[in-house]
Amino acid sequence: MKYIGEPLKRKEDPRLITGQGAYVDDIPLPGTLHCAFVRSPHGHARLKAVRTDRAARHPGVVAVVTARDIAGTVGTMPCGWNLPDLKTPAHPVLAEGKVRLVGDRVAAVVAEDRYTARDALDLIEVDYEPLPAVVDLERAFAPGAPAVHEEVQDNTAFVWGFPGQGVEEAFAKADRVVRLRLVNHRVIPTAMEPRGVMAQFKPAAGELTVWTSTQAPHLIRALLGMVLKFPEHKLRVIAPEVGGGFGSKIYLYPEEVLVAHLAMQLQRPVKWIEDRRENYQVTTHGRDRVDYVEVAVKKDGTILGLKCKCIGNLGAYLSTFAPAIPSAFFGIMLSGAYRIPAIACEVRGVFTNTSMVDAYRGAGRPEACYVLERTVDRVAMELGLDPAEIRRRNYIPPEAYPYTTATGVTYDSANHRAALEKALQLVGYEALRKEQAQLRKNGRLLGIGLSSYVEVCGVGPSKGLAAAGGGGGGWELGTVRVHASGKVTVLTGCSPHGQGNETSYAQIVADGLAVSPEDVEVLHGDTQIVPFGTGTFGSRSAAVGGTAIYLSVQKVREKARAIAAHLLEAPLEKVTWDGTRFAVQGDPSRAKTLGEVAGAAHLATPLPPEIEPGLEASTVFDPSNFTWPFGTHVAVVEVDPETGKVQFERYVAVDDCGNVINPLLVDGQIHGGIAQGIGQALYEQAVYDEHGQLLTGSLMDYAVPKAEDLPSYETDRTVTPSPVNPMGVKGVGEAGTIAATPAVVNAVLDALSPLGIRELDMPLTTEKIWRAIRGAKEGRR
Repeated sequence: MKYIGEPLKRKEDPRLITGQGAYVDDIPLPGTLHCAFVRSPHGHARLKAVRTDRAARHPGVVAVVTARDIAGTVGTMPCGWNLPDLKTPAHPVLAEGKVRLVGDRVAAVVAEDRYTARDALDLIEVDYEPLPAVVDLERAFAPGAPAVHEEVQDNTAFVWGFPGQGVEEAFAKADRVVRLRLVNHRVIPTAMEPRGVMAQFKPAAGELTVWTSTQAPHLIRALLGMVLKFPEHKLRVIAPEVGGGFGSKIYLYPEEVLVAHLAMQLQRPVKWIEDRRENYQVTTHGRDRVDYVEVAVKKDGTILGLKCKCIGNLGAYLSTFAPAIPSAFFGIMLSGAYRIPAIACEVRGVFTNTSMVDAYRGAGRPEACYVLERTVDRVAMELGLDPAEIRRRNYIPPEAYPYTTATGVTYDSANHRAALEKALQLVGYEALRKEQAQLRKNGRLLGIGLSSYVEVCGVGPSKGLAAAGGGGGGWELGTVRVHASGKVTVLTGCSPHGQGNETSYAQIVADGLAVSPEDVEVLHGDTQIVPFGTGTFGSRSAAVGGTAIYLSVQKVREKARAIAAHLLEAPLEKVTWDGTRFAVQGDPSRAKTLGEVAGAAHLATPLPPEIEPGLEASTVFDPSNFTWPFGTHVAVVEVDPETGKVQFERYVAVDDCGNVINPLLVDGQIHGGIAQGIGQALYEQAVYDEHGQLLTGSLMDYAVPKAEDLPSYETDRTVTPSPVNPMGVKGVGEAGTIAATPAVVNAVLDALSPLGIRELDMPLTTEKIWRAIRGAKEGRR
């Protein structure tokens, strides 16, 4: 039986849905202490005094620490991405002299139980001198704005971009220039499991073990060792079950550093579990940018050139990958699915008195897709063209691949027209347009929104990452070990948090070695078991991690073939793998199964001297390029003209992620991504007041969409294999989020277009739409 391409149920699910999975908070260690943090109630203030005496005397309190107590032993938080002239002000683990956001860490209490630790927080007295805060990203670099960091007076961390070639000439030739101001507002990842960390130090061995809810345990080990000045080979990082991440759990956070430091100082296990309010205040947020776009077009809709000037909010401190998201991962995607000959981009990254901003599902690509897809729809509206037709006229044709864009990256393969036509056919586009015209005569507002996307996935080429400013490699490790029984263990540096890697990796191995997926064990998330790895982000699990495993399977099979040839007393060139066993050409009765070969490999005595015992192989795969999935989504909505409520009628998604390992997993990733994309388009928004207070600091105020708010998804796909890896896979974890937001916004604005409403800033809430409709009607009177 072949397993690749089959919709196998996830191997992970039985333990998770029966409550047998172990998250950080489920790990029992005798004598565990609990940590809690005093956090700033001010968005910006000087620290005048921190008095901890009463808390230190409180029964059950073991330690109270401030910045003074860790000075000289704990370093500052690192930023893992560098840009030209990047300003990197210090990010202390505990605040020194100033606090720069609500939730900034001022002191920590360690106690025998978490309730005592929380009670003791109230006994710490902190004198603050409130300072003016800056929250609005466009005001952050204005003259006279409060400086978040004294050494960065204009609050500008970087200005990045590229002038483009032939841009001014393209605009000079244009029949029309269309200009937009687009707001991609701040959202909060809201993983189901907030962050958590526990650390244990064994002084006799000098070993430190850290359990943390992370997407990248090897990255955490490297960065944590740097900050603590602790030897990496004595530091073990374990990611147990991780209840979602969406980018927010890639990075090293101050809590991980301090908990590990306290475990060493106190020589007892120390645990900290984040609550939802802390999660919203200090775990990274996403998006938060303003884009000023100009596009030069011909009368027929052909795009000649694009200019984009952007401001990205970085928050109060630089997170691990923060500089990359509003700059490189946005800028390189400004061609999208279209053949745009000339593109210029400038991005300014600014500090504000808000939570750090870093990668959130899609990480720069949703922002670029939103710019392009809103711009293309706006051009279609102004030129009186059908939104589908203008896309057809500007798509990169399939014969042009591999295609190098004006932003300097090379796409691997695509057929955008095929994905579009399949989506239009599924939704019944022509009939819908006719129905829309009829409904408009009756005053009903039906809208149809398209979104064609390309995303950069398979984040891995080390040279490419380094050229863009990355501080680490992008390769991945995969080890395949066949036991004497014929059962298989796989080691991978990718550490999943909902992707289903244990299932998809088992399918790769099962196909390659003719075993059952149930006989394949996938181990991950432990730096002592898996020596090296990069992590799970950027839709890289299949394209990079899966390929490393695939290549190791080929190595195992080749060694097994050599052993089988010896056992069969046949020349190696006469022994072939027929998909189930090793057989001698011309004499199929002479054959050995993988299990028989594995037994001989471990017994060792039947082996020739040139073959080492055992049956195992490892591969470090560093791809030559990223992969570039694509697709088209279509949203159909009706807007109630009396209330502004948006009702979904249809949602069709046609995605192309190359060859598919497990269609059930692909659909699951698409469904979840669309939900988050719809959430940003219609419901979710992180809101601060002028003092830096987060007004949407809990799920009572932050509107995550519920099942009843979402449509039923109609999914399909085209298949365009990637030439970048031997499996032809591309990646799919972020596709739904990238495509959904502009598709939904385009649909709502299409519905409102008869009223003359051309642009609304997200989220398109019921109230915002109602006010726009009322304003449009009053303007006509």
